[in-house]
Amino acid sequence: MVHDLNNLSPVAIDCMKELGNIGSSSAANSLSAMLGKTVKMRVPDVRVLEYQQVIDELGGAEKIITGILVPLGGDIKGMMMFLLQESFAKVVINTFMQKDEITFHALDETERSTILEMGNIMAGSYLNALSDLTGLSMEMTVPSMNVDMLGAILNVMLVEFAEVGDTVLFIDDGFVIDNVDIKSNIILIPEMESLDILMKKLGVF
Repeated sequence: MVHDLNNLSPVAIDCMKELGNIGSSSAANSLSAMLGKTVKMRVPDVRVLEYQQVIDELGGAEKIITGILVPLGGDIKGMMMFLLQESFAKVVINTFMQKDEITFHALDETERSTILEMGNIMAGSYLNALSDLTGLSMEMTVPSMNVDMLGAILNVMLVEFAEVGDTVLFIDDGFVIDNVDIKSNIILIPEMESLDILMKKLGVF
């Protein structure tokens, strides 16, 4: 039984890396179809990190970032968050709204809705791919989006899932669109019981 994410074995981490690869590939394909552009995916790296390590990894607590929070239900309960940087917002808004310049920390309602819809589609594709692979139901409720300092965004997760622990599964991936490097990350916080179910399904223990 997994008592916290720090107890994941190297085999379990390898399995999570493969799931991250499959999910990210599916999300990239959906993004490509929506944008009408070729999207090249970087190979994801999956690590177990503490919140402060995530903050350091992404450039500090005051860095402005988009966080799309996706509550999870079904067989796998918990939460997933897409962390998307300014480069992603620029490509999406330029494609759909033909705007070359955006004020990232003060997006208007239409710009926010456009980015949230893309995040919603990517999250759905990600979870559907994992569900197809594992045979487990992975349901997402309506996602929410916030553009704020990274520290404030992660604090929401820390408060809501404090009982799970102070570590998360950090999936470092990203895309290349129109020769622009689009950095994105996914944070996954499954409930421990759900993580046990997933590991058993994958034959880890």
